[in-house]
Amino acid sequence: MVNWEADNLDENRANWEADNSDDDFAQGSVVRDLSATAADDDTGLDRSLRPQYLKDYLGQGRVKENLAVLIEAARARGESLDHLLLSGPPGLGKTTLAGVVANELGVSIKVTSGPAIERAGDLAAILTNLERGDVLFIDEIHRLNRAVEEVLYPAMEDFMLDIVIGKGPAARSIRLDLAPFTLIGATTRTGLLTGPLRDRFGIAYRLDYYVAEELKQIVERSALLLGVSIDKEGALEIARRSRGTPRLANRLLKRVRDYAEVRAEGHISLAVAREALSFFEVDALGLDNMDNKILDLLTITFAGAPVGLSTLSSALGEDPDSMEEVYEPYLLQQGLIKRTPKGRVATPRAFEHRGLPYGDAEEAQTSIEY
Repeated sequence: MVNWEADNLDENRANWEADNSDDDFAQGSVVRDLSATAADDDTGLDRSLRPQYLKDYLGQGRVKENLAVLIEAARARGESLDHLLLSGPPGLGKTTLAGVVANELGVSIKVTSGPAIERAGDLAAILTNLERGDVLFIDEIHRLNRAVEEVLYPAMEDFMLDIVIGKGPAARSIRLDLAPFTLIGATTRTGLLTGPLRDRFGIAYRLDYYVAEELKQIVERSALLLGVSIDKEGALEIARRSRGTPRLANRLLKRVRDYAEVRAEGHISLAVAREALSFFEVDALGLDNMDNKILDLLTITFAGAPVGLSTLSSALGEDPDSMEEVYEPYLLQQGLIKRTPKGRVATPRAFEHRGLPYGDAEEAQTSIEY
């Protein structure tokens, strides 16, 4: 229930509209060229390249087919779509898909993020500003304040908003009717969602990493929209080094385009793509300079012995949280490192990638304390 002075409704709504006029909510974590986290220079690029309808949205075939059926059914009944939860790693198109759903429904979309809604009054101002059928997209919804989350429950279930007007003995409670709306929540960490909130979403999908062929199509489409000359082999090479992430594929295309315009007369061929990506220190597995430094420490400096997280962080000059959340996930996915009770260990594939023999490492017995 929102404890709210009556004359604060318009003020809260105005403050929310002013604060969120750009609809731009980038995460505040470590950003690098090969990070899927949105960077400042991605904003304009992403908006210009984002598909507007399901027919233009590439990849995620199962999710697209299901949504097409659900959207068509909702439109035929003249109802709002059930609340939708999208989860998955950053950069896979959750925000884009929310915009696509709104366009397919033919309604407006309001965009915000969990950290941006600090008070229950902020959320109330957003909800009362929605029109019938509108889509409210909340990015990083797992970071919602718990008091704000409580206000969201009746809004999602009954399209009602409980408000307390006044203070002390003169306070009174009223219930406002809200226009039916669709809440689309996006999260990179489903496990941090509370059970009551998660259970109120009628539809939930997890977006998967893209395969190289899907990313190739995305690179070709983006190149067409940007007016970049590229052949199929060049697009596939960029796709292979994009870590299964469309955001990263578009970012690498932008970098390769710059290289091609300066050193290759503007056309991106296989050879130019390889030269450009090597120039920007992105190797065949999509690893950057920091990733390879981690592998070198594990394979050469510590000769394959287990290395504690604090030791590894100190050697690299990075904090442990960045190591765990930014650098390690992709190395683990690729089977290049593994976590053991004694610390991080390079796998045979890591030795092969760095051009080193694995046999000597098997004899390394010393564990580095952490």
